[in-house]
Amino acid sequence: MSDDRSQTMECAQRAREAATQLRTQTREAKDSGLRACARALRFHTDRIIGINQLDVDRARTSGTSVALIDRLTLDSGRLEAMAVALEELAGLPDPVGDVVRGYTLSNGLQVRQVRVPLGVVGIIYEARPNVTVDAAGLCLKSGNAVLLRGSSSAQSTNEVLVEVLREALVDTGLPANAVQLVPGTSHESVKHLMTARGLVDVLIPRGGEGLIRSVVEGSTVPVIETGVGNCHVYVDEYADVDMAVRILVNAKAQRVSVCNAAETLLVHQGIAEKFLPAAVTALRQAGVTLHADEAVAVYAQAAGTATVPVTDDDWAAEYYSLDLAAGVVDSLDDALAHIRRWSSGHTEAIITDSQSAAAAFVAGVDSAAVMINASTRFTDGAEFGFGAEIGISTQKLHARGPMGLAELTTTTFVVTGNGHIRG
Repeated sequence: MSDDRSQTMECAQRAREAATQLRTQTREAKDSGLRACARALRFHTDRIIGINQLDVDRARTSGTSVALIDRLTLDSGRLEAMAVALEELAGLPDPVGDVVRGYTLSNGLQVRQVRVPLGVVGIIYEARPNVTVDAAGLCLKSGNAVLLRGSSSAQSTNEVLVEVLREALVDTGLPANAVQLVPGTSHESVKHLMTARGLVDVLIPRGGEGLIRSVVEGSTVPVIETGVGNCHVYVDEYADVDMAVRILVNAKAQRVSVCNAAETLLVHQGIAEKFLPAAVTALRQAGVTLHADEAVAVYAQAAGTATVPVTDDDWAAEYYSLDLAAGVVDSLDDALAHIRRWSSGHTEAIITDSQSAAAAFVAGVDSAAVMINASTRFTDGAEFGFGAEIGISTQKLHARGPMGLAELTTTTFVVTGNGHIRG
């Protein structure tokens, strides 16, 4: 066994032992640990920012994109938000022990389906050090040990964050190995984690399409797939123009480096003449480049805005930038057909005053989240009231959509009898 693999397996074994200890911790003990972690982040803010700056400087030198640098960068505001998220988690109900359903059979047996921790959760993610804290907090609250494998671009930041969190756990009597950074920065160390079946209960990849596909296709450990966010905004013929413009600009431009940012605009031909001039102007002011079909290009040109001809690659793209694919459709059915072809199954939004159109849209799309007269940016665990999220699942088994505490549990059936035997 190679040294890298041996180190990863030892790390996973320590996590398994920590998970056994966490399984029986009270809510009070876990919440105390979360609050201690929040205090530690605040106390070490200057140190964390200083080390993070080293990662940011290296990323800039290596030509990393602006969007990825934004994801990598920590400042006092972002660290405070991470600390607040941990405190909010402490205030949420503990899912462990919740009874999903319970009933008594005709023979007197009492059956309860009860939430229990998954065990050891592995997170493989790219340059987003906030995931380090979010994942640690969510796993701790739900009684799971977590193995973190971030990208090499954030290695120094992740190391200091994990060090701070582990120290806080020890101070409150919780096992330090409930939170571990998987050793190594090579792709081989990722493969070792992906094949730690029997020690790691589930893997959750967070990042671009290439990372997610690699983990899904190469892992022998069960994977919860967090998919690419090719999100659509459809402006129906019965939309309020002012509302639609506000929602569109927010969905696209409020923060471009996230999976719930809008990547495609579809406009019903019946409202295009009213909506597109205002939308094109607002998008231009927000710095957005339109990858437009012929119909949108005509309206954009009339508004003094240059566009780029849209291609199939654009319809499929998750840009992570101020780019937006845009087209005019003849009907709601055509919009649905377009979304079914190109969507990644993350989030779709309809802007309309028609209840029947909204109902048809909800029934016709097959995505983890559907917004009616609201920005795609709301597909987020915190915005849904979950606290921090571990990711947004676009698959259909076990969990779908933003994954909060309940999604980090499985269930056990507890059956209570009184001398019952089966005949």
